This record gives sequence, structure tokens and C-alpha cells, in this order.
Amino acid sequence: MRLQDKTILITAAGQGIGRASAIACAKEGAKVIATDINSDALADLASQYPQIQTHVLDVTDGAAIKALAASLPDLDGLFNCAGFVHHGSVTDINDDDWQFSLTLNLTAMMMMCRAFLPGLVRQAGEAGAASVLNMSSMCSSIKGFPARAVYGTTKAGVIGLTKSIAMDFVQDRVRCNALCPGTVDTPSLRDRIAAFDDPVQAEKDFIARQPMGRLATVDDMTPMVLYLLSDESRYVTGQAMLVDGGVTI
Repeated sequence: MRLQDKTILITAAGQGIGRASAIACAKEGAKVIATDINSDALADLASQYPQIQTHVLDVTDGAAIKALAASLPDLDGLFNCAGFVHHGSVTDINDDDWQFSLTLNLTAMMMMCRAFLPGLVRQAGEAGAASVLNMSSMCSSIKGFPARAVYGTTKAGVIGLTKSIAMDFVQDRVRCNALCPGTVDTPSLRDRIAAFDDPVQAEKDFIARQPMGRLATVDDMTPMVLYLLSDESRYVTGQAMLVDGGVTI
């Protein structure tokens, strides 16, 4: 029960890493508030884990974020998990691609942090118990990868935002870190693989770049999520935490 009595909000909790993290946090005793834009995915989560509170939320809607923050108790933890992977080089990006990725991957995260940080400050105790976790990536923010120009740019921005929050709120005993996964087998990845002309070869190519010889699972990510949201990481802040199976060695 590493998160006993903590209230933790997770975005993009309908599937993938967000869903797995919501379940893992709930099993460790947290009061989990799971948000997603997909109401059906949230309904499925709630039907299997009735102890998890769900709210439909479009994280690109600043007014909706403010309204949700005003309606909820102060948080002990916030995991900003929502994001989108654009495929293409800088010459492939049109203005809409750029703006959508920037808005969802970075601006939405800033708005979530801005709305919920005052409550996190109020909740922070002497040990620095309040924690913000932002989803970044090893892809192009830490190590360059082909056809990830806008994605890598936004994920590098997440690390910059994370370090800024960590520095600005360290005296308030609020920690802020970034999770930088490798290639994780999620519904989002499966959709991207299916979009290739040769999905079988695309999956082989994704696996080939993993030194461990396999894709990560969502359960490879949740131990780090639990660590960074728990008091076990009370002396860790401003860090980009790689869980990439050795890709960036």
C-alpha cells in the first residue's frame, strides 16, 4: 500500500500506460481519479475497478481543466500521460500537425500543471510528498530517431517544462519528474504499426531497435510510475527517468 491515502489524478487513463498506471496506483491504496477523452474506455475501466473515479476530460480544453480542478480535492499526485505520436520529418509536417502535437503533448500538460499545482502545494508535507509526473519519451528528446520531428520536439519540451516546475516548486516541497519510456506495446503503437504498408515488417523494425529483443509492456512502466508518485522518491526531482530497455545506452 505504497500510495495509501494519496489522491492521484491520471490523464489518458482509458488505455495503455495511463490505464495500467491507474490500476497499479489503485492497487497500492491510492484514491485514483482517471480522466480520458474516451468515455467508453473510462466506462470499461470503472466497470472493472469501481474504486477508481472517472471523469471525461479533453486536456486541450483549458476551461474544462479549470472546472475539474475546482471540483476536486487537492491532489497528492498528478500523472500527465496524454500524448500523440506524429510520424514524419520536419519537411513532412504541416501547420496543423505541428499545432495539434504541440497543443496535446505540451500545452495541455502545462495547463494541467497550472491548474492543479496550487492544490499540490497545499498538500505537500515536510517530506515533499506531492509529486507531478510528466510523460516524455526517450524518442528524439533523449536520442534521435527518424521521422519523429514534431514528436521529439514536444517531448524535449516536456523535459524542459518538468525541470522548470521542479526548480520553481522545490521550496514548496512539490517534486516534478518526467518518464521517458522506450517503445511500449500499447493500442496506440498497434494503430501506428497497422498504418504502415507492411505492418509485419514494421513490428520487426520496432523490435529490432530494442537491445533486449522485445517491446516494453505497460507493466514495465508502472513500477517507475509508482516509485515517482510515492514517498520512496522523496529526494528525486527534476529528472528525466529512462525506462527504455537499453535503447539509449
